[in-house]
Amino acid sequence: MKARKTKLMALLLTTSVVLAACGGTGAEGSSGNDAASGQAAPAAGDTAGDAAEASELVWWGWTPGSPLNEQYIAKFNETYPDVKITWKQTTVDDYDAAIKPALANGEGVDIFEVSAGSANGGVQVFGSKAIDLTDALKGYLGDDYADKLNEASLASMTVDGEIKALGVGTCYAGNLWINQDLFDQYNVKVPTNMDEWKEACATFEANGIIGFVQGAGQGAFNMDTWHAICDNVKPGEFTKATRGEAEWTDETFVKALNLWKSLFDEGIMQDGALGIQQYPEANNLFLSGQAAMIMMGSWYTMNCLPDTMRANMEAASSTDDPFAMVPINFPDIAGTGNVGYVFCDIDYATAVSTSAKDQKAATDFALWLGASEEGQQMIADSLNLVPVLKSVSPNWDNVTLVNAEKQNDAVQEYLSNAVNNPDNPRFGGIGADLNQAMMDVLAGVASGTMTAEEGAAHLAEVQAEQ
Repeated sequence: MKARKTKLMALLLTTSVVLAACGGTGAEGSSGNDAASGQAAPAAGDTAGDAAEASELVWWGWTPGSPLNEQYIAKFNETYPDVKITWKQTTVDDYDAAIKPALANGEGVDIFEVSAGSANGGVQVFGSKAIDLTDALKGYLGDDYADKLNEASLASMTVDGEIKALGVGTCYAGNLWINQDLFDQYNVKVPTNMDEWKEACATFEANGIIGFVQGAGQGAFNMDTWHAICDNVKPGEFTKATRGEAEWTDETFVKALNLWKSLFDEGIMQDGALGIQQYPEANNLFLSGQAAMIMMGSWYTMNCLPDTMRANMEAASSTDDPFAMVPINFPDIAGTGNVGYVFCDIDYATAVSTSAKDQKAATDFALWLGASEEGQQMIADSLNLVPVLKSVSPNWDNVTLVNAEKQNDAVQEYLSNAVNNPDNPRFGGIGADLNQAMMDVLAGVASGTMTAEEGAAHLAEVQAEQ
């Protein structure tokens, strides 16, 4: 589910981002053509080594947005100068409605973004309009391509045995981000349980600052918060339930729904939380220094880069200097000691339309962005996503944070924990009907129009119908 609507600018300045040097040979078992060799990677049905012909392609998507996507294209064009790609951006909420008729008409879409599961841009919904990239990936990385990529980048994008898109990076949720400068200014203890969380919020409120902010009017982020609560109550049960291996009416989920409600009753959620969206309202409140804590995932790490944070703060109508934000574990509100769990999906993946004007050139771009060291190093150093190519990680020697003393250890540990995350998907295992039911239940329980028991029963009913 992608809800990154923030404005980016000057993210990949050479002063803070150094791209990985390119190797001169392909991976063992491959054709020897890679994004660094100056030749196009072979697409299915093409002869290895054929140069991409002059092409004009249109790339549809919703994330991460301009100007970062244009920067990807510009770097790609250093190796593939004859392929002109135009980025066409929509909002998260408008993407499905906009791209569905375009794909049906078979015109104007050559490359398009998809996500895991059935959320916006879901591969289960739009995969039938994408070509199978299996052979192209084998030619690019070799027969052992699956060993070189994050498992989720393939598993979540495989439909009926065909790889319908290549994951670009994974995003993780389940943690909070805090404004460490505000915590230091008001001498507030970083919360580790419900009592400390309430105390922290009360201190900030007494000083005219929102303690914790959430756009509870945007259902996907409510699902993130509740998933974190479920993992706090009993790790792994949320994922089991989405797979039909646990019952939604079990005590775990009733308790988790009651704890969700307690965030509103105990003053953790700010007044009017159900009436605002996570993007832009909650995001803007946090980035403008009006709130001290927010529920966001690994995609938010990019705001640890000074230029990115400055641009996003300006978009939030703030002229303040960038501040030190750090990730913390979701507080142990269940009192179980189960903390530090995160859940992940492929943030987005690149698909090639079955009606693409030049499928080979479009495939070259998908492979470059999702499987080349050059493209994946751009992903890594932006701190926007965790790269799917296992050999690539952020070049920390050349990544400058807002405040290295406060952020360096916390951010590196956070991303390391995310990479080592067990099998715990974010939205990938949730079907469209259950997705909607969960958002409805969380809104109903929070507003008091539905009890926890009624909400759990409704989830069980929808699961059974699926």
